[in-house]
Amino acid sequence: MSVYRIGLVGAGKIVRDQHLGAIAATPGLELVAVADPTASVAGVASYPDLAAMLQGQPGLDAVAICTPTHLRHELARQALESGKAVLLEKPPGATLAEIEDMKALATERDAVLFAAWHSRFAPGIATAFDWLQGKTVTAVAIDWHEDVRVWHPGQDWIWEAGGMGVFDPGINALSIATHLLPAPFFLKRAALEVPLNCQTPIAAKLAFRTAAGVAVDADFDFRHEDPPRWDLRIDTDGGTLKLEGGGARLVIDGAVVIDEPEREYQGVYAHFCDLLTRGDSDVDVAPLRHLADAMLLGHRRVVEAFVE
Repeated sequence: MSVYRIGLVGAGKIVRDQHLGAIAATPGLELVAVADPTASVAGVASYPDLAAMLQGQPGLDAVAICTPTHLRHELARQALESGKAVLLEKPPGATLAEIEDMKALATERDAVLFAAWHSRFAPGIATAFDWLQGKTVTAVAIDWHEDVRVWHPGQDWIWEAGGMGVFDPGINALSIATHLLPAPFFLKRAALEVPLNCQTPIAAKLAFRTAAGVAVDADFDFRHEDPPRWDLRIDTDGGTLKLEGGGARLVIDGAVVIDEPEREYQGVYAHFCDLLTRGDSDVDVAPLRHLADAMLLGHRRVVEAFVE
């Protein structure tokens, strides 16, 4: 079995919470280097930046970019131009134009590029996808509520332009919905609540419709007291499906079908390993496109200032 040598760019909280364990648990992958100007990971070579890592590790097969979003485009281009496969944390870029440029470069270089929408790999998603086949969806309701002070403490960047605010978790729900629903859906109305001292929303209500008029409604809120509520309900002509806990729990017509611990990033890296083996890319921009549409069409209402 081939073993692909991985380098991580960024060694922050998400890397330590998710990426390190997932890579270690994935047969066929080996973490050999980390690039971060202020942090390191025990047991692997450390470099101050991607350029130094690429020079010091010419045998790297792939790079996983886990930096703040605004840095990913330049870093991805650097890795792709060096002949490396690239995994991008979500969202894959700061703008849709950046992602299209990365896709074009990956195609030109015949390189693997993977936009890792981690919520699509939650335990209940695959079974939910299979159950929906052949059914007609009649309504969808998404409630994605969490306490920003618990889940994003001290992360001032989330309130700056490009930081996404409540869409940082909300895009996870959109990544699930765009994966599961058999028909595309389109934003018709959006109401965004933006704190007086912030650039991004603390809450949002989105009204989507399919071409056939099926309602897909989403309610995102950062002011919800813990525990979080990450739920998605899909009504069909053959019953009702509910995903709870971000997809860790699947309930169909009131019966619990799956209730398992979260292991999304193991799925992410297993899929990446498969892409590397096949030489294929997987870059879906649909979740970010919906977010961009919300920022374009959304009616903004100023609410009280956010104080952590």
